This record gives sequence, C-alpha cells and structure tokens, in this order.
Amino acid sequence: MILQCPSCRSVRIAANHTGHKVCTSVGTVAGVASGIAAATSGARIGATVGALAGPAGSALGGLAGALLGGLVGGVAGGSAGAALGDFIDENILDSFECMECGHTFNVDTD
Repeated sequence: MILQCPSCRSVRIAANHTGHKVCTSVGTVAGVASGIAAATSGARIGATVGALAGPAGSALGGLAGALLGGLVGGVAGGSAGAALGDFIDENILDSFECMECGHTFNVDTD
C-alpha cells in the first residue's frame, strides 16, 4: 500500500514515531529505576554466591547483581514502553507527515 497525503496526494511521506520514542525513553528510565530498586536483592544474591570466592568475590558479586538488575529492568521497561508507543502512534497520534505540504495525518484518515 502506497501512502498518499490526504491533502495534496503526494507520496513523499515521513513517519514521525513520536509516541514510540517518548514511551520507550520513559519506559527505559522507569525500568532502570525499578531494576535499581530491586537490585538490593540482586546484590544480596550476588554477594552470597560471590562469597564462595572470598571477600573480593562477595563485593564483585554484589556489584554484578546490582548492575544486572538495572540492565534487566531497563530492557523490560524499554520494551513495554516501545509497545505502548507503537499503539499510541497507530491509534491516537498523527503518525505521518507530508514532506510536500507539511500536513500530518494518520493512516485511517481519508
């Protein structure tokens, strides 16, 4: 399907993805914050496992557990935010912009 501007019928169309970008950013930040909050348990588990290697292993295990908790939270939050942003782009926002006349529109607009 070739997209055309409903105003001037040009085929020079650009996708905005505004909702996707914003929701992915917010979701990633929220996920990292959640991951860091849960990192105490990850650090505790890492320190317990690392204790088998002595005091240095305990410290490194705690640090690794905290970092992994933040990373996993960030990835999960970013993925959820991206899915929500795609939904918002497709159903609510004007997702496309005509490069000829500047008109913004959604696919369902005819």
